[in-house]
Amino acid sequence: MALSFCGNDGNDSYNVDKGVLNNGCFVDALNLVPHVFLLFITFPILFIGWGSQSSKVQIHHNTWLHFPGHNMRWILTFTLLFVHVCEIAEGIVSNQTMKSPHLHLFMPAFIGFIAATTSVVYYHNIETANFPKLLLALFIYWVLAFITKTIKLWKFVESEKGPQHLRFCITAMLVILYGLLMAVEVNVIRVRKYVFFASPQKVKPPEDLQDLGVRFLQPFVNLLSKATYWWMNPLIMGAHKRPIELKKIGKLPIAMRALTNYLRLKDAYEEQRHVEDREKAPSIWKSMYRAFGRPILLSSTFRYLADLLGFAGPLCISGIVSNLEKRNETAVAAAATNVDNTTSSGVYFMESTELLENTPVLAVLLFLALVLQRTFLQASYYVTIETGINLRGALLAMIYNKILRLSTSNMSMGEMTLGQINNLVAIETNQLMWFLFLCPNLWAMPVQIIMGVILLYYLLRESALIGAAVIVLLAPIQYLIATKLADTQKSTLDYSTERLKKTTEILKGIKLLKLYAWENIFCDSVEDSRGKELTSLRTFAFYTSMSIFMNAAIPIAAVLATFVTHAYLNEERLSPSKAFASLALFHILVTPLFLLSTVVRFAVKALVSVQKLGEFLQSDEIGDDSWRNGDMSVSLESCKKPTGVTNRKRPRYQLDSYGYEQPSRRQPRPAETEDVAIKVSSGFFTWGNNLSTLSDINISIPTGQLTMIVGQVGCGKSSLLLAMLGEMQTNRGGVYWSKLPECEMFLEGITSGFETDSSLEDDRSKNRYSVAYAAQKSWLLNATVEENITFGSPFNKQRYKAVIDACSLQPDIDLLPFGDQTEIGERGINLSGGQRQRICVARALYQNTNIVFLDDPFSALDIHLSDHLMQEGILKFLQDDKRTVVLVTHKLQYLIHADWIIAMKDGSVLREGTLKDIQNNDVQLYEHWKTLMNRQDQELEKDTELESQTTLERKTLRRAFYSREAKNQVDDEDEEEEEEEDEDDNMSTTTSRRSKIPWKVCWRYLSSGGFFMVFMMVFSKLLKHSVMVAIDYWLAYWTSANRSNGSSFNSTSNFSTDSNFTTYSNFTEDGDSYNEHQSYYVWVFSILCGSGIVLCLITSLTVEFLGLSAATNLHHNLLNKIIHAPLRFFDVTPLGQILNRFSADTNIIDQHIPPTLESLTRSTLLCLSAIGVIAFVTPAFLIAMLPITVGFYFIQKYFRVASKDLQDLDDSTQLPLLCHFSETAEGLTTIRAFRHEARFKQRMLELTDTNNTAYLFLSAANRWLEVRTDYLGAWIVLAAAVAAILTTGTKSGLVGLGLTYALTVTNYLNWVVRNLADLEVQMAAVKKVNSFLSIESENYEGSMDVSQVPDDWPQQGEIKIQDLCVRYDPSLKPVLKHVSAYINPGQKVGICGRTGSGKSSLSLAFFNLVDVYHGKIVIDGIDICKLPLQTLRSRLSIILQDPVLFSGSIRFNLDPERTCTDDRLWEALEIAQLKNMVKALPGGLDGVVTEGGENFSVGQRQLFCLARAFVRKSSILIMDEATASIDMATENILQKVVMTAFADRTVVTIAHLVASILEAEQVLVFTTGILVECDSAANLLAQQDSIFSELVRTHK
Repeated sequence: MALSFCGNDGNDSYNVDKGVLNNGCFVDALNLVPHVFLLFITFPILFIGWGSQSSKVQIHHNTWLHFPGHNMRWILTFTLLFVHVCEIAEGIVSNQTMKSPHLHLFMPAFIGFIAATTSVVYYHNIETANFPKLLLALFIYWVLAFITKTIKLWKFVESEKGPQHLRFCITAMLVILYGLLMAVEVNVIRVRKYVFFASPQKVKPPEDLQDLGVRFLQPFVNLLSKATYWWMNPLIMGAHKRPIELKKIGKLPIAMRALTNYLRLKDAYEEQRHVEDREKAPSIWKSMYRAFGRPILLSSTFRYLADLLGFAGPLCISGIVSNLEKRNETAVAAAATNVDNTTSSGVYFMESTELLENTPVLAVLLFLALVLQRTFLQASYYVTIETGINLRGALLAMIYNKILRLSTSNMSMGEMTLGQINNLVAIETNQLMWFLFLCPNLWAMPVQIIMGVILLYYLLRESALIGAAVIVLLAPIQYLIATKLADTQKSTLDYSTERLKKTTEILKGIKLLKLYAWENIFCDSVEDSRGKELTSLRTFAFYTSMSIFMNAAIPIAAVLATFVTHAYLNEERLSPSKAFASLALFHILVTPLFLLSTVVRFAVKALVSVQKLGEFLQSDEIGDDSWRNGDMSVSLESCKKPTGVTNRKRPRYQLDSYGYEQPSRRQPRPAETEDVAIKVSSGFFTWGNNLSTLSDINISIPTGQLTMIVGQVGCGKSSLLLAMLGEMQTNRGGVYWSKLPECEMFLEGITSGFETDSSLEDDRSKNRYSVAYAAQKSWLLNATVEENITFGSPFNKQRYKAVIDACSLQPDIDLLPFGDQTEIGERGINLSGGQRQRICVARALYQNTNIVFLDDPFSALDIHLSDHLMQEGILKFLQDDKRTVVLVTHKLQYLIHADWIIAMKDGSVLREGTLKDIQNNDVQLYEHWKTLMNRQDQELEKDTELESQTTLERKTLRRAFYSREAKNQVDDEDEEEEEEEDEDDNMSTTTSRRSKIPWKVCWRYLSSGGFFMVFMMVFSKLLKHSVMVAIDYWLAYWTSANRSNGSSFNSTSNFSTDSNFTTYSNFTEDGDSYNEHQSYYVWVFSILCGSGIVLCLITSLTVEFLGLSAATNLHHNLLNKIIHAPLRFFDVTPLGQILNRFSADTNIIDQHIPPTLESLTRSTLLCLSAIGVIAFVTPAFLIAMLPITVGFYFIQKYFRVASKDLQDLDDSTQLPLLCHFSETAEGLTTIRAFRHEARFKQRMLELTDTNNTAYLFLSAANRWLEVRTDYLGAWIVLAAAVAAILTTGTKSGLVGLGLTYALTVTNYLNWVVRNLADLEVQMAAVKKVNSFLSIESENYEGSMDVSQVPDDWPQQGEIKIQDLCVRYDPSLKPVLKHVSAYINPGQKVGICGRTGSGKSSLSLAFFNLVDVYHGKIVIDGIDICKLPLQTLRSRLSIILQDPVLFSGSIRFNLDPERTCTDDRLWEALEIAQLKNMVKALPGGLDGVVTEGGENFSVGQRQLFCLARAFVRKSSILIMDEATASIDMATENILQKVVMTAFADRTVVTIAHLVASILEAEQVLVFTTGILVECDSAANLLAQQDSIFSELVRTHK
């Protein structure tokens, strides 16, 4: 039949006798005009204008701009497109009923669809180019379209068509939409004045977009890009080529920055204060609602829309299936009624309800509903996540601000501990953020559940209520399991902390454990803790699997209950359409019910968090004393720049202009005399417990002089400094700071928070009210040494060098791997106390302030350094600068240098004046000081003999790095990966490497779980999913059989075409035979459901316990490998790296991998089984599946790589933020003394924003993925529906089955990718653990059997060293070269030499701890290299230089093997001079030793180590610089003890001080690994030119 626009049914098709507009076809043709006009106008502009422009220059995002009504226009255009689709569908369906094709019924609609699409593309391009004049074309289009559609509507009204006709409704909708779009266009003209006005308005893009650093574009892109996260494409796809770095994700838009949100929250918080009762604490909930309520409401709206659209799925399935059932009958009926609806215009008018009975239309509607539902859902998620992140940023800023104002007494009295503050930052803020993520569920879920139950009732009547009841009754069990899980997790955490503590101790003392052959005893102790942890983990695994089981089993139970009761209660037989619609509804219902328990739990946690936050925000703040903000307070805003002072540099910290409050300034008060810097008059100060710590203080600190504060320990010296700094609460009196000259006072306001211009005169830039303060307890930042010293001041090389020399820091800096650019602090390198203290003093000296407070700077320094610091630093550097110095000290020998002395006693001032005043007025005090000074002088003499403490500290530091030099500081774990694969690093290989799934590692993980468990998991999973398919298939079978028996014969014969249903074609229409089979169906269905539920339980248990078994084996192997690794391994591997394997990585393997693995296998199998079922029902579907699979492959490939990078960025930016908080809390007094609050706030805001940026990008990437997989899911549903419609003869039951499965795919596709990405990240932990499992262990066996070694070996203690060559590693140079020596039994031998000469290496060679590659050591006739290591090491004794004690009892430390009697232990303690001290301890031998032996002094610890060597009665004792940390007196006692208690044993002493081996019977002198001298000490001393004589001379 020929195609024609108006059709050729009759003669009146082109008839215009009644007027042109009365011919419907011509009216439709008229409607084409505006569309054609738009296409002709816009195409040239789009293709010529923008084509050439984009080729020349890439339009950067800073030109993006939204015209007024931007979102409204996009929404209206999308609605317009949807209405056009309906119009096309209506036209096509109507056309089918006509005798000849009428193109005018759908062709204008089709062209309209193209025009609407073009309009939005055109608009987008104009908007990005900010060229509004071209919008005129659109305005003309909307006007024309509005006019032509109105004419059409008017003609419909004339011919008495009304809302009951679909075409009338569609036309009316179009008129409204075109009218609204016209109004939007008029609004743009009104606002922008680009036409019809003389002066068009100039508009700039938003401030954020002018800053090229902002890369998070979600708020600025158009609506379509917002909904699909299209703007993320370059980032996610680019991640493939090179990893995403912090630089790439840029800065946050201003509206999302922590500062902006902090101000919003703070305003809301403070508002309540003014309105209500001043005393009452403002409500945080209210503040949160006021600051962030609007986006939450928006998100909830999106959520409701998504939930309502979610029900379109089941309803469309029901419609499609029932339409297919009726397909044959309706075809005939429809033809008969054709003619009734035609009218004068000669075309068919469809009823409004008729379209929904058309199957293809329903399929398209289902597709659109799914796409819309998913878009709304993801939009809802995104808005809540963004709001949650904004809230967290605001809360962090609020907490930080409070920390900076916390009263010192709160911290020191333990009311507010560091732990609590860290918890607030790390836990409570995150709890609130998560609550915000989930809170729309609180009100959306009940609505969803109620709607679902109503729809089920509509489909299945009473039996639906029974199914719903099953779900509702079982939901509380879910809640119970969830709470149990949380409890078990807590107990697991306690056990793992205990295990980690033990592991850390082992790793720190590994050298001692190996030398004493105790590694197995300690290994068992860790295994014991691990056993407890595993028991707890088992419970955890059980509850997790129960939770997974309930998730899977409840829907099966509900479906079983519903359909079985329906079979027995209802007379009406169940149709496939109802069965599968209700099945889909059950799937929808289950999700909210499970999530509800989680949401309720989070809500409870959020309530607790808010309570804790409220308490914290209400805690005491530092006092606002009169001198802090008196009437004359200088605030930053009111401070105008004084004339003549130029501040060329732009202030670096501009916090105050944003209103982030500046701490109030100290108020200068006029003092009596100008030469007094600080005056305290009748001051009574307290730490907040109403008892005055300091009472009746009247002192003056002279300007530009050195004031010393002295007194006994605990008399209030440090408190006095803090009182002057305003850290204590003032009960009476006050502190007055002298007034500055006017100009300087102004300057103080400028410089306090900012960097000063170095060109200002020197004395002016000394910022008087900022006090350089070095606290008694040293406090370092996590930063480089240089940053710690400059502390935010401008860098001045000359000054910096002078300070470093004054504090003798240069030798220490030289030892650090990167000099003064080395990171120190909590996460950096551990420095000793003295080194830390000197850096703090250097910080105080470097600051350009008038006043310097030094609180006991000499406490951790030895005498040489103290002298140097006093002379160079304090007397020279500070005094030359005429700075006012207040020094608290115990070193009375420095009093002679003091210009002014304040002597304190019991919290009050005893005397004040110069040394001469005190000598004249208080002779008794002066004499007391003199005796103390003499005592200190004697100590000084003794100190010079000893190797100074500093040298020891430097030695320790050198050792820490010496061992790593061999590895060239390569402790980067990823290095191993590089070596495993090819070295060629071109683009393609890195790309493929980054996108590869680590199958090898996955297999290693699974095989550690045991092959039986892996087989069980795979088998039960496959079986379970087969049964699940069988259940639904049986339902299709059953319901289709119902139809075949219940309806007329033609449908029965129809069914016999499918082999699966042939058995039922023999049934008669007699109802009885159906009832006989009813119970048969029910029974099979019940058995299948029952077995499905059982299999759900088995699979959930097997996965969890497979994970547990893998975790057990991996940890066990790791511990054994590490403990038995050679000592060299611990030298080259940083301790932190090994500990990470036992902490973070073990935790991931224990708790995170099993659930991810379970979720991944479940969602993958669900998707595969669904696709299999659809392909089985309609094989044509496989054709459509091909492009979908390709799309899915690329989406997951790109996403996994980007997700991993963003996850790493999120993790790596979180740690500095948490550290900054704890660091600030620790150094509060220092920060406030320096007046650096603004700088620290700025830093906190930067760190928060960086972390929030990473987190936002990560969540946007998740949305990017979910939107795409959801759209793919929608295409799968559409393909399945279209395939079912096109395939004739498919049973309606099977179609229902296929479509229900297609719907589930949408839910699970994105989980496949997300879980895959998570698993990939988590498998990195397995990979790291595995890399340690390949270490070679020490050879514990030896070539001799234990039975061949005499029990009392070594009896004599005779040692022969024959041509011995030793190295630490086959790849390193030898440390001992061809050494030969003979030591007689019972001889006392001394070994000496300069640092690095190989002394200690020899001591390790005795224990076979180093690689002896040539020669041998023979002890009592046995070559030690042939002995089993355990035997060798357990028969010798050694005392190391570094004393190592383990937590436990004294008995455990002396004899962990429990083989000795108490008498023997007491005897050993007596020899070591410890008996009386131990007796005095509670518990005696069972007295407690804390971690690292911290409850004993270093000297006492060393004595314990001696006692430990005496307990093991070996005939050979090796002392490796064992007396290094003991004072002279104790050392002398020791030497005597060794000579008497070990008179008959061989003692080898490795000496750091030659004086300790002058009595030795034989001395071995080493130089660079070669034995150069060997004789008795006396003989060697007699030779003037011997190296030994030289060593003795230089050391004395």
